[in-house]
Amino acid sequence: MKACIDIGGTKVAVGLSPDTPGADALPTIVARRSEPTAKTGTPDALSQQILRMVDEACAEAGVAPDQVQTAGVSSAGPFLVRDGRIELATPNICGGLAGPARGLPNDWNSVPVEAPLARRFAQLRVENDCVAALEAERRWGALQGAAHCAYVTWSTGIGVGLCVDGQILRGKNGNAGHAGHMFVSDDAQALCGCGNIGDVEGLVAGNAIERRFGQGAAHWMESAGSGDAHALAVVDGLCRVLGRMLYNLVTTLDLERISLGGSVFWHHRELLLPRLEPEMGAHFPAMTSGVVLRAAGLENRVGDYAALALVQR
Repeated sequence: MKACIDIGGTKVAVGLSPDTPGADALPTIVARRSEPTAKTGTPDALSQQILRMVDEACAEAGVAPDQVQTAGVSSAGPFLVRDGRIELATPNICGGLAGPARGLPNDWNSVPVEAPLARRFAQLRVENDCVAALEAERRWGALQGAAHCAYVTWSTGIGVGLCVDGQILRGKNGNAGHAGHMFVSDDAQALCGCGNIGDVEGLVAGNAIERRFGQGAAHWMESAGSGDAHALAVVDGLCRVLGRMLYNLVTTLDLERISLGGSVFWHHRELLLPRLEPEMGAHFPAMTSGVVLRAAGLENRVGDYAALALVQR
């Protein structure tokens, strides 16, 4: 068995998958479990949570823990590298980045992940969750056959995985694709967990919507779907910001296809996709004409298969 570990700002999910090769068939994931992401205590609380959950998954699957020696970790970033190992400097986990105004119950500036997990697993690969999701969508989902593409998550945060000329972009610390931290506004209420004021994530991420508008994303999406004029204006404003980010990605990297997932998008995709398409394509048709936006082919299972794609033979 291989362990599939998905770390998000809201939850951690763990599952096991048989260690069998297969390029085309979607693998099986068993003994899956999910918990709220650990955010209290010492910074190693998250890695301890993951190790406990893996052991619990092994017990459920009837597998001895020492038989699970390979793990893929798909994690929200950004990352920093300390002593050659990846740590998380994730705005929705580390409360020390933006300070008490963000309301997180810790003062962490980073969280060790790779070092403690490497002591448990003989083979370990840690990647940004959107890079991992990009690999999964290119292998099994909506980005199959696309050499110039991106995966975008609209969830607790905003993240992007990028591929140009068939090559996945990573950058010096594995942080390529953090387009959610592009500055797009001077809105003083749009405090991002990274400390920026007025970036994409601070304006439209799932955790930003309630702070800005007094109700969570589900309220505004459902009300807009029912025809409420004020809610429609809020949703259109959110799509304008994210649509411009998509436009910037297309014009910067000359993309052909973008796959979208994440809890905010996925649960309201029928409302959001028709609004994002014209926002992305409203300018410079020489660059944007023909670019395809699609809902994630792996649907709401992208996180599980993202981690598995990192270690699937």
